[in-house]
Amino acid sequence: MLCKGTGGRPDLVERRFRACAPNRLHVAGITYARMAGGRFAYAAFVTDVYARRIVGWACAASMNTEELPLRALERAVSWASRHGGTQGLVRHGGHGTQCISTVCTTRVMEYGMLPSTGTVGDSCDNAMAESVDGAYRTELVWRSRPFRSLDGLELATFQWVSWWNSERLHVSLSYRTPQQVENEYYEHQAAQAASL
Repeated sequence: MLCKGTGGRPDLVERRFRACAPNRLHVAGITYARMAGGRFAYAAFVTDVYARRIVGWACAASMNTEELPLRALERAVSWASRHGGTQGLVRHGGHGTQCISTVCTTRVMEYGMLPSTGTVGDSCDNAMAESVDGAYRTELVWRSRPFRSLDGLELATFQWVSWWNSERLHVSLSYRTPQQVENEYYEHQAAQAASL
């Protein structure tokens, strides 16, 4: 385990964005969306690395820790609790103050998760989360007119996340959806258990 960046937080991922099963490694990131009148709103995503499924997300008018990354974290925890729990799950994020705040780090640790961050100012250390953020901006935000309201952004984000997980084909998943990859994993596990 290497300590990098500020605050002595370990980098438990070291740019190896691979997991042997769902619910072992989550990556988290925050991005922005343009709103009408020149304002911005923000979206936070938590992605399960195994199948690239977005398991937590939130939209807010500010990057306040309790409104944005904690809401995304709570959704991810809810998903994880239905898929084996959070104990020992690595939660990797960037060095933004919202993600490394005492509030967020404490909550991650309360769930038995292991906090991890890369180096300061190096997007490659959180490349998978950056990729999700970039796809969101390209596939939804930049193709839309500025959103008139936060409710409109939340609805569009919900629809995009649903599409990402169940319909969008991912090159990195051999042109399958996250849902297909995850279903195949659980079917294989069930078949192995039945053969014992």
